[in-house]
Amino acid sequence: MPNRLAGETSPYLLQHADNPVDWWPWSPEAFEEARRRDVPVLLSVGYSTCHWCHVMAHESFEDEATAAQMNAGFVNVKVDREERPDVDAVYMAATQALTGQGGWPMTVFLTPDAEPFYAGTYFPPQEMAGMPSFRRLLGSISAAWQGQRGGLLENAEKLTGFIRDLSQPQQEARALPEDAPARAVENITRLFDARRGGFGGAPKFPSPTNLDFLLTQPEGREMALFTLREMGKGGIYDQLGGGFHRYSVDAEWLVPHFEKMLYDNAQLTRTLLRAYQLTGEATFARLARETLAYLEREMRSPEGGFYSAQDADTPTEHGGVEGLTFTWTPEEITTVLGEEAPLALRYFNVTAQGNFRDPHRPEYGTRSVLHTPQTVEEFAQAEDLEPEELRRTLAAAKARLLAARQTRTQPGTDTKVLTSWNGLALAAFADAGRILGEPGYLEIARRNADFIRREMRLPDGTLRHTFKDGRASVEGLLEDHALYALGLVALYQATGELAHLHWARELWGIIRRDFWDDEAGVFWSSGGNAETLLTRQAQAFDSAVLSDNGAAALLAVWMDRYFGGEDAEQIARRVTERYHAELLAAPTGMGGLWQAVAFLDAPHTEVAVIGTPAERAALERELARHFLPFTALAPSEAGGDLPVLEARPGGGQAYVCVNRACQLPTRDPAELGRQLSALGG
Repeated sequence: MPNRLAGETSPYLLQHADNPVDWWPWSPEAFEEARRRDVPVLLSVGYSTCHWCHVMAHESFEDEATAAQMNAGFVNVKVDREERPDVDAVYMAATQALTGQGGWPMTVFLTPDAEPFYAGTYFPPQEMAGMPSFRRLLGSISAAWQGQRGGLLENAEKLTGFIRDLSQPQQEARALPEDAPARAVENITRLFDARRGGFGGAPKFPSPTNLDFLLTQPEGREMALFTLREMGKGGIYDQLGGGFHRYSVDAEWLVPHFEKMLYDNAQLTRTLLRAYQLTGEATFARLARETLAYLEREMRSPEGGFYSAQDADTPTEHGGVEGLTFTWTPEEITTVLGEEAPLALRYFNVTAQGNFRDPHRPEYGTRSVLHTPQTVEEFAQAEDLEPEELRRTLAAAKARLLAARQTRTQPGTDTKVLTSWNGLALAAFADAGRILGEPGYLEIARRNADFIRREMRLPDGTLRHTFKDGRASVEGLLEDHALYALGLVALYQATGELAHLHWARELWGIIRRDFWDDEAGVFWSSGGNAETLLTRQAQAFDSAVLSDNGAAALLAVWMDRYFGGEDAEQIARRVTERYHAELLAAPTGMGGLWQAVAFLDAPHTEVAVIGTPAERAALERELARHFLPFTALAPSEAGGDLPVLEARPGGGQAYVCVNRACQLPTRDPAELGRQLSALGG
């Protein structure tokens, strides 16, 4: 019989609706039931595309004996961490405090008052590698609850106090030194892998916020560019279908963890576009286009929203097998390509020995993750082929292989739409339309904005967090309002349609009202009217996504640059000063706030391009060639909110302004290019 999760919309919760575990969704009623029964709460947090979440579900939550033990001793609560990032953040802090690490699945034991007293991540069905079996752990927790409850409650009280203290800013606010961005580059350099790019060792994550910051710093750019080139060659990049997998399990970018996340692909697309502006390298534009094509093909809903993620596992009649959709044997490629197969086998490094095997499903054998250590030019030289002819041959082979792959069983897609991550996708498509000059991307971006306004915006202007099956739910968090507003700024810069900029300003007003704490000098991740949890979080460290305070601070500077006359810039500066110690010390994880610091330190620069879209076209093409991350772009038919700028007969004109002083307007793209180059772009 289905359990209580059957009425939920979250794909992750629905994956567990037929478990023999008597799951509850996160709700006051669950904790009331724990008080009534006088038992602890077992909180299990994960997400639908999480490989190890699937493993633990199959080993433990689908097992009748384990479920019976869980049901007898606990009230069991299942949470989708993407649907409730606020809940996840609180208990992830507890897990990290107790174990020194975090991750999903996350397993936390709580009192009926929601205070944590024990936590971990994955627990196996049998003891292994120093980990207790899950059933043994359940028995120990139940016994301690019955016989040593005083100690558990004392631990819960201490841990809750620690988490509450941790959620508060830890340092006194202090101004950052002038060389702060340079010191940040030095910190990041200490973790840089000069051989393969990226930061640190295995597992290796893309870290787009760090890359974005490095691109703004001349001393850090080559680290970012080298990393992007190496990622594009590796198995972390889907060589056939475009898009990036979540991370590589090695330090070589070779074997990925095969899930694909909207947030990675949206953020990395913008990073690639910026790299293309800086270098003009066609590879960066190609990777961006292929990633956008993947998002459009597989991650866009009919209504215009973008789905959250795709699974790492391919479902089979025997259970999920990681990477089965994406990996190949030589025989499979030969079947598709025939006599052209040998060239493709060499280019994509597919061998009989392979380079990947699902450790949980060895019966599926060793297969190859496609990767391309050589550029097309290098491979063409080694093969004594003409590069352009080779490109055409490879493009045709890739298309045939992708078509064949599409006939395979595909990983599951989490079809919920998250406002925050859609803000990242909105910005990616808007930037692509502007930088690549392809209007189809702008239509996708406009349609997304129409969808969010129609389905996720309440009459008072606040946003909902998640949408699934025609229903918007969960009160919007800071990440929803800030990331979507940043996407709207990008859409305005690409189209000149002021309605998008005004909507971003409306969202900034809501952020000021509901999330800014003037006394503390930080933005809280949840609003004051949100459900009361153990504590409110003020997040400054980037996870896989730009941090809440980083996003809000960046938005604040944009609002100052476009509208001025308010205290937005001062708010952004106060946030960076509040986190000054972390900004000066952290070797990574602060890319969002580091971008805000660099933006605040940059001159006030604006580029207005005035005229009809047709009149602006040539000037905007020139503008798109220049990397100007901290410049307020203001395309408009007649000045819009910039009344000092007026259209003149005879076509469009551009104004380049620095620190509120404008150069003479120009209608000549070449002259505009010279003025923009003087800005450093």
